[in-house]
Amino acid sequence: MDLSALHLRPGEGRRIELAVDVDDVSFGGQSYALDPRTVDVVVDVSRMSGEGYALRLRTHSSLRGPCMRCLDEASLRVDVDAREVEQPGGGEELSSPYVTDDDLDVAAWTRDAFVLALPQQVLCRAECAGLCAVCGENLNEAGPEHVHERPRDPRWDKLSELRFD
Repeated sequence: MDLSALHLRPGEGRRIELAVDVDDVSFGGQSYALDPRTVDVVVDVSRMSGEGYALRLRTHSSLRGPCMRCLDEASLRVDVDAREVEQPGGGEELSSPYVTDDDLDVAAWTRDAFVLALPQQVLCRAECAGLCAVCGENLNEAGPEHVHERPRDPRWDKLSELRFD
């Protein structure tokens, strides 16, 4: 999106609605897809005094992929409200990585904003029990009778050699 084409004067702003295609998101070594892949994005652009812009991006979508505990299909709604500032000469804190020569990369910003809005773990449900560490069975589907005998601790083996005569 060409910010200079908006012809904003300092203090002016504009709201732009766009449809953006978002690539799959890699999170925790797994790939997650947005559903729908094309999301409606609202970008608020405000011209700051001097040469800079204050930017706000809002959108939402559903994220689909494997649950991080049981590997079943997980789906969650992700709401995004991200802000960026681009003030040339203002230092690293006031420089947006998504703005280059008054061109705003909305697709990259949207994808990164979705990643930053994700929870620490993507789960099929909050009380997901995960997989059994011994046999790999899905503990959400296994009943309470699913148990394994604890393996003997090899550190106690020497005690069996003791003889009390």
